[in-house]
Amino acid sequence: MAAIHDENVVWHDHPITRDAREQQHGHRGVVLWFTGLSGSGKSTVAGAVEQALHRLGVSTYLLDGDNVRHGLCRDLGFSDDDRKENIRRVGEVATLMVDAGLVVLSAFISPHRAERQMVRDMQGKGRFIEVFVDTPLAICEARDPKGLYKKARAGELRNFTGIDAVYEAPERPEIHLDGEQLVTKLLVQVLDLLREHDIINA
Repeated sequence: MAAIHDENVVWHDHPITRDAREQQHGHRGVVLWFTGLSGSGKSTVAGAVEQALHRLGVSTYLLDGDNVRHGLCRDLGFSDDDRKENIRRVGEVATLMVDAGLVVLSAFISPHRAERQMVRDMQGKGRFIEVFVDTPLAICEARDPKGLYKKARAGELRNFTGIDAVYEAPERPEIHLDGEQLVTKLLVQVLDLLREHDIINA
């Protein structure tokens, strides 16, 4: 999709800044980007983290892959180009939410390193935390909560990550989670990381 360049489109700086919003929230805005295969547990972990943060009084929003394809990205398919555009749009939305001072939890397969790096670059230093939910393909396929692996193996679903489309695992994620562990253990690890990064204090 071609970028639109128009000299009449100008970015406006408004009186209320991100710093002011963060001061009101009592914490920094940041993106927690959960990546992993379908069935890895990334959405489950992201949901558990959001619930824990909500209980701590942290202002959050959870962006889920399926949910954004019901509206924002409903016109996109699953080709490489469409996947890239899907992640770009989500990255732009996450950037606006971080500017609003929110902790944004994004749960997307996001199979390519380049697209994840693109979103990282949008956020700026210290505003993007890559969370790799590392679950073996065999485990993901055994779980198959949506029956997608079964369809992919039967040839009914094309370009499915892990079967006939590549997944590029993160090389240096901020946190590497073992997706075979209990969600409660993974939750503790993520919260500890947020404390280390001074995102939360409680």
